[in-house]
Amino acid sequence: IGGRTALDVVKEAANGAKAIIAWGSCASNGCVQSAKPNPTGATPIHKVISGKPIINVPGCPPIAEVMAGVIVHILAFDRLPHLDGLGRPKAFYSKRVHDSCYRRPFYDAGLFVETFDDENAKKGYCLYKMGCRGPVTYNSCGIIKWNNGVSYPIQSGHGCIGCSEANFWDNGPFYQHLASFPGFGIETTADTIGAIVGVGTVAGIAAHAISTNIRKRKLIKEEIEHSVKDAKLKPADEQKGGE
Repeated sequence: IGGRTALDVVKEAANGAKAIIAWGSCASNGCVQSAKPNPTGATPIHKVISGKPIINVPGCPPIAEVMAGVIVHILAFDRLPHLDGLGRPKAFYSKRVHDSCYRRPFYDAGLFVETFDDENAKKGYCLYKMGCRGPVTYNSCGIIKWNNGVSYPIQSGHGCIGCSEANFWDNGPFYQHLASFPGFGIETTADTIGAIVGVGTVAGIAAHAISTNIRKRKLIKEEIEHSVKDAKLKPADEQKGGE
């Protein structure tokens, strides 16, 4: 740029800054440019700038309201927002996308979309088996959403690709479901837990909790299927409110 490298420009700009906001996954963790084998040597800001507070605001792209919130916080309180261990504002990155997902009840019930043309996709079934990375992605997508709160990827029918997490381009195929994630996992059954968990009070409590959750999923699934069946059996005029 005018005979100078981008790195030189960044270092000069950072020299007089009170703090640096790494806006987007490219600045926060390198994003697709740093995907293996990273031929250009793309590097996130925190690895080239030192001695300055750095606030990482990852996302590809990040949510506009999150950026506004970070800037307003600094201007209003004259201090940096509380950050997590990865330098991200806790106010926006402390919860998983999975935790605020409107498809979460279907996940708990064990109801999943099997293919993108699956009729159940329209009913809001969970996209976990389609590769959704919501269970391991921290962001506010399901709360703030996009375009003034209109929607977000999962709501539009596509699973989360984990774009706010480091190395998301290298974490396996986007349309292959996660092998596992923290917790016992959605495909765990009482039998498999019984074969793994050892003898003892703690083990007994864990096994009981899992078997209870499995029963809960079954009840939720039966209730959903029952409601759908009832809706199909009702006369058309009754479904429309007797019009």
